[in-house]
Amino acid sequence: MFDTVAIVGVGLIGGSFGLALKKAGFTGRILGVSSAPALEAALARGAIDEGLPLEEAVPRADLVYLSQPIHRILETIERLDPLLRPGALVSDAGSTKARIVEQGRRSIRRGQFLGGHPMAGKETRGAAEADAGLFSGRTYVLTPSDPAELETAAAREFLRWLTAIGAVPVTLGPAGHDRIVACTSHLPQLLSTALAAMLGERLAAPDDLRVAGPGLADMTRLAASPYEVWGDILDTNRATIEAALDACIAELSSLRNALGAQGAQEVFQRANQFAARLRQHRQT
Repeated sequence: MFDTVAIVGVGLIGGSFGLALKKAGFTGRILGVSSAPALEAALARGAIDEGLPLEEAVPRADLVYLSQPIHRILETIERLDPLLRPGALVSDAGSTKARIVEQGRRSIRRGQFLGGHPMAGKETRGAAEADAGLFSGRTYVLTPSDPAELETAAAREFLRWLTAIGAVPVTLGPAGHDRIVACTSHLPQLLSTALAAMLGERLAAPDDLRVAGPGLADMTRLAASPYEVWGDILDTNRATIEAALDACIAELSSLRNALGAQGAQEVFQRANQFAARLRQHRQT
């Protein structure tokens, strides 16, 4: 049983995790480790019960939940083992997994490390935006380095709470996760960013946006995400992101060459088929 949870990095995801646990019936203590303003916001939202330094929170925790930026997660993992309660579970919410899981495998000895990635979020940040329903109905990827890691008592307890907060657990290997999210998450972000950056130069006149429809707003919604969120992701998943970009650039070049020709229709047909698959999946 988890009696005490330490959330390291009490922003949108960490704060939402704390609120979700409480909504699902968790009655133990939730400790927060973060900057003073973040702790203040998390306490005000009721996402945590107490703010503490890492060195005081971790020894008390049965579950240590790392929801920092990726490079901060990597740095924190290196510091955790001497502080951990024996048998404690350490998990993270980082958007890339290969480097984090490898760091956890090498560094955590007194407890267990289990990588994770909730496929949930908002364009806004911070504990003030935390939402107890953020994970409800959303895929929560777990990335054990060995499937047997999911069979420990601590991992089963974590899975039980993920289900209780409404998440849908899915298991992938760390490399497989990074390859897939390069296409499903990272590439859409970069396409939206590139489109918005290009249009910012080409549509500079005040009246230009008067003829912009809702489709453009949909396409550039992700462009509002700040680099502070994405810099670590791009750095820690560069090779697979580059492969996804190469494939997309090739498809764009093919479509450009086929404008007004039969080839363009074929690209549209393939695109329509995938869009239909995605819609069907989201409705199930």
